[in-house]
Amino acid sequence: MKPLSLARIVAVMIKEFTQLRRDRITYAMILVMPLMQLLLFGYAINTDPRHLPAAVISYDHGRFANSVVAALERTTYVDVTHLPTSEAEMDRLMRRGEISLALTIPPDFSERVLKGDKAQILAEVDATDPQAAGGVAAAAASLPANALANDLKGAAARPTGAPPFEVVVHRLYNPEAITSFNIVPGLLALILSMTLVMMTAMAVTREVERGTMESLLSTPATAFEVMIGKLAPYVCVGVIQTVIVLTLARLLFDVPMAQTLAGWFALSVGIVLFITSNLALGYLISTVVTSQLQAMQISMFYMMPSMFFSGFLFPFRGLPGWAQFIGEGIPITHFLRVIRGSLLKGQVLGDMTPDLLALGAFLIVVATLTIARSRTTLD
Repeated sequence: MKPLSLARIVAVMIKEFTQLRRDRITYAMILVMPLMQLLLFGYAINTDPRHLPAAVISYDHGRFANSVVAALERTTYVDVTHLPTSEAEMDRLMRRGEISLALTIPPDFSERVLKGDKAQILAEVDATDPQAAGGVAAAAASLPANALANDLKGAAARPTGAPPFEVVVHRLYNPEAITSFNIVPGLLALILSMTLVMMTAMAVTREVERGTMESLLSTPATAFEVMIGKLAPYVCVGVIQTVIVLTLARLLFDVPMAQTLAGWFALSVGIVLFITSNLALGYLISTVVTSQLQAMQISMFYMMPSMFFSGFLFPFRGLPGWAQFIGEGIPITHFLRVIRGSLLKGQVLGDMTPDLLALGAFLIVVATLTIARSRTTLD
């Protein structure tokens, strides 16, 4: 047995450092991953979201009603961003997910407060995400204790311990705050994104490594035709995964399903767009990397912002502005809104239009880049 040689060990170490320096993707992952984790865990994660959008309809334009709205915003849990003119408009805002709280103040509110005649206001909370709904509901419920403290003085003062009004809180879409109703539909988005992106990226990269992609491109088929032909089977795989997950979600967790054909149609459009977008992204990754290991690394790296910036683990509205900006560019963010809106809120195509358009735009951009990269690297 040869004696241990420090020189040989150093030679091997130099060789490994040289190889690492040449493998730019792995080198970048080593540097970027800790930075990404620091930013995610230090700045982006927020389990107590504030400044959520709210809408107020006040049929009472008196001083008491204005004080209630001002006190609501002072809690910092919500910001009044919408002043709808009808209850139908407010319901539409809530169904589309544009607001987290809908506050309705009746026309006789001030009169009942002065008379001590059981004045009430209605607070409707979007409870599809129980974590976000908890703080909003608590903020609304706390209004009777302090909203009118500066208004009810002197002759208008209330007896000690008697609240001047009551807040009736209605939790919409998930009144029992069942976490699985929010998490399980989100898992479908995560499963599709993780499996399809990685599977496509590694499958195409494998063909490049083996040289079969070069043979395929020597046929009359264009780069675009090759991409469609290779992605089509995986669309079927994604549809099968979707059916399995939705079936188990219903049987095991009793997750609500879409109630109308219009709802199922809208969900189906979202599913096809999301599956195709993930496959196109995986194909794009395969045109950038040179090995299956690199394909897997980039796919896993993509999953981190998908989990943290999309609203899957933490309320999207609770993220800082820069994180929301990144999240809006990730397809899983929009698909989460589509599937949760369809299953929990009964959304139809018109309600999902902004998110479906975002998915379509992402697909077009990624497919265009993929075709350009394929022509550059393989033609």
